[in-house]
Amino acid sequence: MIKSMTGFGRCEVQKDSRKFTVELKSVNHRYLDVNIRMPKKLNFFETAIRTLLKSYANRGKVDIFITYEDLSQAQVSVKYNAVLAAEYLKYLKQMEEEFGLENDVRVSTLSRYPEVFTMEEQSEDEEELWNGLREALEGAFTQFVETRETEGENLKKDILSKLDFLSEQIGDIEERSPQIVAEYREKLEDKMKELLADTQIEENRIAAEVILFADKICTDEEVVRLKSHISHMRNTLEEQDEIGRKLDFIAQEMNREANTILSKANDIEVSDCAIRLKTEIEKIREQIQNIE
Repeated sequence: MIKSMTGFGRCEVQKDSRKFTVELKSVNHRYLDVNIRMPKKLNFFETAIRTLLKSYANRGKVDIFITYEDLSQAQVSVKYNAVLAAEYLKYLKQMEEEFGLENDVRVSTLSRYPEVFTMEEQSEDEEELWNGLREALEGAFTQFVETRETEGENLKKDILSKLDFLSEQIGDIEERSPQIVAEYREKLEDKMKELLADTQIEENRIAAEVILFADKICTDEEVVRLKSHISHMRNTLEEQDEIGRKLDFIAQEMNREANTILSKANDIEVSDCAIRLKTEIEKIREQIQNIE
């Protein structure tokens, strides 16, 4: 299914006392460009996150936001440094003896000395942490792909309607081309009659001039190639694989043919059709930039 490079996904998962929230959004980009914002505790999983994303997306600038909460009561523990407390007491006693001071140190006082008590985060089970995070990631990535596919279908419908419009313009050019040659022949005959008066007009000379003119303005080759490119783009839109770059190349070729038709145009109606072709092809190229 055709996918847009614009998408959004969100998932929140709570596993026991752990809560994971993953949000991501993307815009178009030539390659897969991933930016991840998450707590330092989860930095260890960055490579795994990038690898997992590659199974869901091939192109686009993707921003991923991850939050993590540990709701348990045992997030941190208190660590008592008995050796350091003994050192403090040892030197306080020494000061008492040296200066003849009263040693009024109580337990509550000693506990406030630096590093006697420290707060220490409990170590996490990496496997359990990754299992919870992966579930949230997969949920967000799945929603992300769904929004991309929905937007992709909308892009496909829009491009197909534009291709129909291109076909209409090509049909008008094909219908108009023989009329241009006939009108040119008529004008040429009238002009020669005016200049030569009663002198007999050479039919062969007129035919030769008409042939030269017809060859100069002939767009048959360009029209045939443009029709082929339109058909090719329709078929490509039905493919399942990554098609964005392929569609962009086809659109470039379509634009080249439209430019040639415009340069050969010697008629206001054909010129208008060629301009409409170029305008619509440019709109198609803009839409294609959003396709993966």
